Parts: sequence; structure tokens; C-alpha cells
Amino acid sequence: MITWLRLAIGLIVLVTVTLVLLPIQLVGLRFNLKIRRRLPRLWHRVACRVLGLKVRVHGTPEPSRPLLIAANHASWKDIMVLGSVADVVYIAKAEVRGWPVFGLLARLQATIFVEREQRQKTGDQVDEIARRLTDGEIVVLFPEGTTSDGNRLLEMKTSLFGAAASAVPHAPGGVVHIQPVSIAYTGVHGMAMGRFHRPLAAWPGDIELLPHLLGVAREGAVDVDVDFGERVDYTRASNRKQVSREVEARIRAMLGARLRGR
Repeated sequence: MITWLRLAIGLIVLVTVTLVLLPIQLVGLRFNLKIRRRLPRLWHRVACRVLGLKVRVHGTPEPSRPLLIAANHASWKDIMVLGSVADVVYIAKAEVRGWPVFGLLARLQATIFVEREQRQKTGDQVDEIARRLTDGEIVVLFPEGTTSDGNRLLEMKTSLFGAAASAVPHAPGGVVHIQPVSIAYTGVHGMAMGRFHRPLAAWPGDIELLPHLLGVAREGAVDVDVDFGERVDYTRASNRKQVSREVEARIRAMLGARLRGR
């Protein structure tokens, strides 16, 4: 009874905050005001608190621009976690646009939607990402291309780093900064989360979204560690595969260090 009461109160709080921020965000999007980049962070902080996500940040977001963040991807919660600590926009597959609730939230955050199967649109999509980067926005890329089980980093798709290459000619000094970021779900109610239980926090995608969301909310206390790593610079002389391997190695090392022994 207490659990469902807490969930109900949390939902009311989140809906209220959403209704208050929604018209301001719509105006910000309509006129491309800077406030539209900042309001989502406030919303994500409230959402994390309602869901019981306790975010611990290690390191700091790179201050230089243009900045592309490359992070591992274990769950839809990654969006809220990263969104609560930095003013970011995401790159997402086109079908997310049509998802109930999450699709609307993605559009309100000015998410960049990409259609990976339609190669004729690839150039326009890469140009859009490059434009957003050179405009000073922090763009988040999940280069694994899908969600993992939370216990490991999947192989990264080097093609997804094409946006960085596309932005280089328009970037001040001819360099785009890529910052590796690790997101690790490490505990429940203050206890270490082992390999067996980590899929409860992660979302591999073969579990229905609503039951999984309710399961996380019922727990009410999931610890998340976010590590911001040392940046990797992408210039005209950079090799995309080499940069991808370096970024992958840094994320793998940070994620491994957080999960080791858990």
C-alpha cells in the first residue's frame, strides 16, 4: 500500500512539473531560445527523484565545444540519468518518435531522429547532427546502437561517429571533442547490485516497457554511477575507426572499474 501511494504521489508531482514546464519549453522550441536546452535538465532531475534513481557523478562534462558525448547504453533510464547532469540532446532511432509518452518527451527535448535503414537520408541526418554540434549543443551518441544487459559494453558502430567528421570543417579550430561517458547501475537500496540482478535496472529490450518502468519505480532506490572520461579530439587528420576504438576502450575501462566485484 505504501509503495503504491509513493508511486501515485510521484506521478502527480511529475505530471504537475511537466504541465508547468511544457508551455515554456514549447515557446523555447518555437523560437530556438536557450532556455529550451536547460528546462529538460530540471525535468530529468525530478523524474530521477520520482523513480528513485540516485545519480553519482564522477568527473565533469568537457567545457570545450563542439562536444559529442559517447556513452554506453543499458536502459531508457540512461536518458534521464544523463539529462539530469548536463544540458544535452540525444540521437535516437526514428521509431522512438512514435512511442507513447517517450516519443513526445523526445520531441520536446529536440532529439535528433535518424533513419538508419534509409541511406538516402544519411547525409541530411549527419548534417543536422553537425549543425547542432557547431551551434554549441552537447549531443549524446549511444554508439553501441542498441541496449545491453548492463553487464558489459557491446561493440561500437564506427559509422555513427561520422557526425563528428562532418562537423570538423565547421568547428572552431577544426576539432570536435568526443567525451567518453560510462553509465553503471551499481546498487539497489544501498546494496551492491550483482550481475544476476543488474538486468532489473537495465532494459535489454525484450521486456515490456511499462512493467519494467513500474518495477524500477517500486524499488525506489537504484544507484547509478556516471563517469565522465578524458576527451578524445577528432580532427581532419583523425581516423574514424581509430578514434572509435580509443573511445570504446575508455568507456570499457570506466564501466569495468565500476562493475568489478559487483
